[in-house]
Amino acid sequence: MDDSIAGRTAAEIAGSVRMLRDRGELRAGELLPPVRALAQQLGVNRNTIVAAYRQLTQAGVVVTRGRGGTRLADPAPVAQEGYARDSALRDVGTGNPDPRWIPDPSAALAAIAGRTVLYGEPVIDAGLEQWAHPWMAQDLAPADIRLTVTSGAVDAVERLLNQALTRDDAVALEDPCWLAGIQTVRLGGYRAVAVPTDDEGMTVEGLRAALDEGVRAVICTPRAQNPTGASLSAARAVALRELLRAHPYVLVIEDDHFSLLSQQPFHSIVGPEHRRFALVRSVSKFLGPDMCLAVTASDPDTAQRLALRLSPGTTWVSHLLQRLAHALLADPAVRDRIADAGVHYAQRNAAFAARLADAGLPASAGDGLNVWVALPVAARRAADQLRRRGWLARSGDEFGLDEPASRHLRLTVHDLDDPDAAQLAAALAASVRAVDAEMG
Repeated sequence: MDDSIAGRTAAEIAGSVRMLRDRGELRAGELLPPVRALAQQLGVNRNTIVAAYRQLTQAGVVVTRGRGGTRLADPAPVAQEGYARDSALRDVGTGNPDPRWIPDPSAALAAIAGRTVLYGEPVIDAGLEQWAHPWMAQDLAPADIRLTVTSGAVDAVERLLNQALTRDDAVALEDPCWLAGIQTVRLGGYRAVAVPTDDEGMTVEGLRAALDEGVRAVICTPRAQNPTGASLSAARAVALRELLRAHPYVLVIEDDHFSLLSQQPFHSIVGPEHRRFALVRSVSKFLGPDMCLAVTASDPDTAQRLALRLSPGTTWVSHLLQRLAHALLADPAVRDRIADAGVHYAQRNAAFAARLADAGLPASAGDGLNVWVALPVAARRAADQLRRRGWLARSGDEFGLDEPASRHLRLTVHDLDDPDAAQLAAALAASVRAVDAEMG
């Protein structure tokens, strides 16, 4: 196998490894040559091999395990959001909204029935477009925007990347990152470049490094970042906009998935002169995950390309679904309920963070559906101890791009009553103590 890897540049060497994998000459788990050995074999600088292996790692083709070497990755899918199947444990890793706060669509469904939609209709329903335009435009600096719709935020991101990028292009992703973002980039054959986040969102130095590495697209969550709950501060957004001024043709995708539920202001990183951008707002968090619809506001060129990929036929978004979303969002009573739901999530998460602090585990609730809990021990060990106590949680390892291990758990706790929340907090504190005891 060693003799089969060829190439003189990092891209050629990475392409050679991909080809060997596609032919079946390299199999999952197989060890690649050490950097020094392969550099000598190919007659190239060691840094060239390091760059090739890094490209393959970012694309999910290989995994690097320190002294364990670099191995071809197992093609097992990235973890997905939602309930764990066939588990008797209490699942606090779902990332789901509370169904009790999803508005009942029955009355709206009855009101919108009766109009037949035929081939040739516009991509976006006229009523939804009229309602959504001011909702989107108020948060974007560029004056010339166009609206379209997709089957949810993940569909929007996938189509946006596909119309702008080619295989092996680099995409800047927040680290830690939402699960579907990791999956979308890897399945598209793009290279994920990790941009660290902190309490104010995507870091300036991290984005600068990604731009220097030649990313063609940036995916940013301006508020309620998943999994951390961080939101961009006004100052951070200004700094990121200033940085992006020199890169007006890098596609910036802002995923404002929590939008109407968020307790934080929206701060965009898209400046007034940026040429390629898209603001995506899904309705799934407040109208329900089964309402597979997202509104996208973008520059005219991006909107045109996106609309061409949504031409009437098998790829369009049902106008019945669009009219239902419009009917619900235009109803003041529904909007009030959505606002109340946002307050509910914030209050329940803050109350749980306070319980953890009382148990000796300081935590910040942030914004969004989840609580991101920093631990003094390895998260996987703590999660294992929680399972023994009847709870199923998400380890932060699942959301990481560059970090080989994590000391965080992501917990979905907003639907727990007070006794259950107290029990979970106590179980987590006991789990941390148990891991400490195991480690001596």
